[in-house]
Amino acid sequence: MNIGLAVIPGDGIGPEVTAETLPLLDKIGTLFGHSFTYTEVEAGGCAIDAVGEPLPQTTVDTCRASDSVLLGAVGGPKWDTLPGDQRPERALLGLRGALGLYANIRPALLHKSLRKACPLREDIVGDGIDLIVVRELTGGIYFGERGRRASQGGEEAFDTEAYNELEVARIARQAFQIARLRQKKVTSVDKANVLESSRLWREVVIRTAADYPDVELNHMYVDNAAMQLIRDPHQFDVIVTSNMFGDILSDEASMITGSIGMLPSASLSDSGVGMYEPIHGSAPDIAGLDKANPIATILSAAMMLRFSLGLQEEAAAIEQAVTDVLEQGYRTGDIMSPGTTLIGTAAMGKRIRDALS
Repeated sequence: MNIGLAVIPGDGIGPEVTAETLPLLDKIGTLFGHSFTYTEVEAGGCAIDAVGEPLPQTTVDTCRASDSVLLGAVGGPKWDTLPGDQRPERALLGLRGALGLYANIRPALLHKSLRKACPLREDIVGDGIDLIVVRELTGGIYFGERGRRASQGGEEAFDTEAYNELEVARIARQAFQIARLRQKKVTSVDKANVLESSRLWREVVIRTAADYPDVELNHMYVDNAAMQLIRDPHQFDVIVTSNMFGDILSDEASMITGSIGMLPSASLSDSGVGMYEPIHGSAPDIAGLDKANPIATILSAAMMLRFSLGLQEEAAAIEQAVTDVLEQGYRTGDIMSPGTTLIGTAAMGKRIRDALS
């Protein structure tokens, strides 16, 4: 295959972790007979500095014309004082809207070799943790009407949570289809005891479930789900939830797997175009210090091979290389434990590339 990728290194540690991922893809190309072409574009804070806006139209056009998109990270305190619609994070929302990326897939897998890095008790961790959060990306409060207005108590700000049946049904189908390939269990998370949008969410998920009689469906309020992720993560297989709830729960799930620096994500559309990024932030405090963990970005590239390009064997090769290096005891600072060897960003990337076969 000849594969054209749009690459958005972004801000903070983004350029460092993507720099360790592209050579790995090149090695995959050598081993499996593919060629990768990379077009680097700007989004986020670096785009604000360069052209005065977080998402230039040239970036959108390049991403649309590519087979897939690999993103490092965006944001940082340098741009925190900007108005909301001009902040680096608006680039992510803009890309999701422009590319129709409505489904965010976030695996939370605890490698056996990282059990000591998990903050949960050993009796809770057991043999490991393996679940997936399927988050709706283009609806809900992040895309709803917002603004400020006068009130008796002074200036009042508002953000609107809204979902329609189509938005809920399509994300529910993604969750059920993924569950069919796993343990065939979906937990739909909402706040139907309080929110009207959640009541519609639950109704549509139940209707959609009728098309997947082989998959078990249960429901959980978001506050209980947050508690249960810590109390008994093994009860979950696939969690499907709204934009804001998914944002929070997927970050919580990432920490029980050892480190937010370990976990990838995929944002998918119906057309097959995807954007792949680590779920960690830009971590500007360690940018340029060779301390960042590149594994989440490397595993995001593996998800890209699997979901957007249909290259299952190649994706599995990357995942196995990561497992092999971790089992050899090499760690970046965020996943260090007694008896393991501390290495930097570049060394971790090289060891994973060397482990590819």
